[in-house]
This record gives sequence, structure tokens and C-alpha cells, in this order.
Amino acid sequence: MAVLRMSTEELSRVETLMHVVSGRMTVTQAARLMSVSRRHAHRLLTRYLDDGSSGLLSRRRGRPSNRRLDDAIRDQIVALVRTHYHDFGPTLAAEYLAERHDLRISREKLRQMMIEAGIWKDRQARRPRPYQPRYRRDCRGELIQIDGSKHWWFEDRGPQCTLLVYIDDATSELMHLRMVESESTFAYMEATRAYIERHGKPVAFYSDKHSVFRNARASAARGDGMTHFGRALDALNIEIICANSPQAKGRVERANATLQDRLVKAMRLEGISSIADANDFLDSYMARHNERFARPAFDVRDLHRPLAPHDDLRSIMVWREQRTVTAALTLHYNKAMFILEPNDVSEKLARKRVTVCEYPDGRLEIEHEGHVLPYRQFDKMRQVNQPAIVENKHLDAALLLARQMQAIMPHHRKRNNDAPARRDQPMHLFPEPEPPAKIDRRKLGGSKLKRGPRLSDEALRERRTLGFVQST
Repeated sequence: MAVLRMSTEELSRVETLMHVVSGRMTVTQAARLMSVSRRHAHRLLTRYLDDGSSGLLSRRRGRPSNRRLDDAIRDQIVALVRTHYHDFGPTLAAEYLAERHDLRISREKLRQMMIEAGIWKDRQARRPRPYQPRYRRDCRGELIQIDGSKHWWFEDRGPQCTLLVYIDDATSELMHLRMVESESTFAYMEATRAYIERHGKPVAFYSDKHSVFRNARASAARGDGMTHFGRALDALNIEIICANSPQAKGRVERANATLQDRLVKAMRLEGISSIADANDFLDSYMARHNERFARPAFDVRDLHRPLAPHDDLRSIMVWREQRTVTAALTLHYNKAMFILEPNDVSEKLARKRVTVCEYPDGRLEIEHEGHVLPYRQFDKMRQVNQPAIVENKHLDAALLLARQMQAIMPHHRKRNNDAPARRDQPMHLFPEPEPPAKIDRRKLGGSKLKRGPRLSDEALRERRTLGFVQST
């Protein structure tokens, strides 16, 4: 006995035609009940009388659709996807097929073709973890979510690096992208300066609890719990808000996931394999991304504020620390000794506090009450052998710096851990100091030097360290 697979409509027609054959219903009544014409009802009755229930099966079953693509075109699309877009999703692959190969196909049709070819697999429906929803902000520039995404952005063509992402909470618009070696204070300072120069000052930044944005130790730096990046934003009257969980800043987290899929493939097609080339490409990519994903804000106002006349971004976005000048006009900073050049200002600074300003480009200035003090540096690395404390997100930059120092410095078994600690600037290495010049007594007009005032024990130790006084 054969088993027939029939649809609900076909089963209903069998029952109706059985009533017609038994005489309990006319053909006209059956046509009205089956929602077909009287002529088609006679045709169905003839098939039922000749072939039984199997005669009512659809004649199109098992045959290809009239809308089916030609096999040659299907093979061409599958070959292109397998060659160039094997790890693309159906939506993105359909966009690039239309843009680069002039092959227009719906994403659902392409998804079915990719599944048949074994290129794409459906994700099983998973019930997401419930989180309390938060509505978008009303205006553009009211809240900017920022985050760093560490990823193999260049795949196997370049090193692993970090993309700093600035996204508007009201519109999901990518406001600024910058590729850097690691997520550090100076990287955020450079990116934020470029952001403000382009868009203006937002009301607030929304970030995670990274040490760049939040200092858990209130006694560190200035003693008020404010980081160097937070101090710079405070000077610009910009609020910094830290999220308690990644889900709280889900908009930038989802943007990171989208960029890790789309941006990686876009840079692969463009042949980009370095940070410099990526930063040149990001502006054009942002325009395409925002055209596809950005949405209008509820309120048309833009809350970005222009810079005030007294706002100097280059002097605000710096690392500032206080140091005390010794009696020998020296100070210590970042495992190095700095010697102030004697002048009318610096000679009065013994035992006083000065400000060391380190810029993102590697420049270093020593200031006191608005005066920039001239100095020369004396590298004390050979006297320092202290392990550096490096955070997890800065480990790649610290290892790269250690390799660079090992390549330019001779090996010494007592210098086994001389890597400078915190920041990943490419220009902050101190060159080897020149040895102090020997004093030629004959050029001074005599064999004896006039004895000056007696120095204190601390000043004498400093001068012995610098090589001005020979130890007895």
C-alpha cells in the first residue's frame, strides 16, 4: 500500500469530491467550497475518478521552480563566495556581490545557496539573557560611548592591535575610529583630541572601568582618584561616566562585533596590513558604515560644544606629575634623572615642586608657574633594576618595547629587567648619556681651582652620581 504525502488543501479536496461522487453534493457546490471555477472542479473530478486520491496531487511537486536561477549562475555565485567571501555572512556577501561583481541576489536566496554548498551554517536560536533595557539618549553628542577592541584586525598580514571606537548613543553613528598598538592613556588622549577637533566637546563619555578612565586608588597621582585622562576631560568640562558591566554599554560592544566582522574583511579586500594605512582608510569606511547602520536621533539638536578660547588641546592632553627639585637642581622621573640648566628661575627652585609634562608624541617639558625650564637628561637605567608593573592590556606594548631595547642596548647580566613601565609611546626612550667632559686645569690659568662654598652631603652625593666629583 502506497503512502501519499498530501497538503491540507489536497485532503480537503478529496473529502469534497467524495461527497460529489456519492451524490450528496453537486459539482457547482463543490467548486464553491474548494474556491475554484466550475470547469476546474470538473477537471479535478475527472482526475479523482481516473487516478484516485493521487490524481489530486500537485503536478509541480518535485519540479524546479520557474523562478530558479540558472545552474551556471548559481555555480558562479557559489564559486565567488567560496573564493573571496567564504567567511562573510549572507547579507554582507550579497552586498559585495552586487557592488564588485554586479550580481544581484536576495540575501535569503544567497543564504540557502550557501547552506546547500556547506559554506554557511544556521545558528540555533538561543534565548538571550534578560537585561534591563535602556532607551537611547535624545540628542546627538549627549553621550558618546568609547571602548577599545583588541583583535587581529589585519589577520595574518600584520600584528594584533587595538581599535578605539567612539559611537554616539542617540544615533549609533561611528563618530571616530583610530587604530593603535594598545589601549593606553596617550592613545586615548590623541584619539579624543582628534575627535574634539572634528566634532566639538560632547556632554559626556561613557566607558568601562579601565584604569585610563577610573583610578580605584584615591591616593594615586593627585590624591583625588582622578586619572590623567580624567583630569584632561575635567579641564575641558566633559563628564566621564564608567559603566558597571559590558551590557550597560552594549551599543559600542555590538559595534565592536560588527567591526570585527565587516572591517576586517574590508581591509583584507583593500590589502591593508599596517596601522598607518588602516587609519587612512577608516574615514572612508566610517561613511559607509554610518550610511548603513546609523539612525536619526529623537531630537534634531546637536549638543556638541565648540572649544572655548582658553581651551588648548595640545597642552591639556598631557601626562602631568609633580616632582621635587633637589638642592643640586635635579629631579627624578620615569627611571631617569633630569638636570635643570641654571638660570634666574631654576636657581630658586631647590626644594620646590615642579610639574613634569609628558606629551603623546614623546616630548617632555618641566614647568613651574607657567615657565618652561631648560634641562638635560641623565639616564640612570644602569643603576635601576626594578621590575615594571604592567597591566594586561599594555603587555603587548611592553614586550615590544623590551625587544626594541634589547636590540639597541648591549647585553649586561645585571640589566635583566630594564623596560620602562607604563606607557607605549614610540619616542619616549632615553638615549645613552654622553660621559661628562674632563676638566682641563691648564685652560683655567693655573693648576689649582678656587674652592667654592661647602656643599651639603646630599648635594655632594648627587654630584658624585653625575660624575662631577670623584669619589675618594
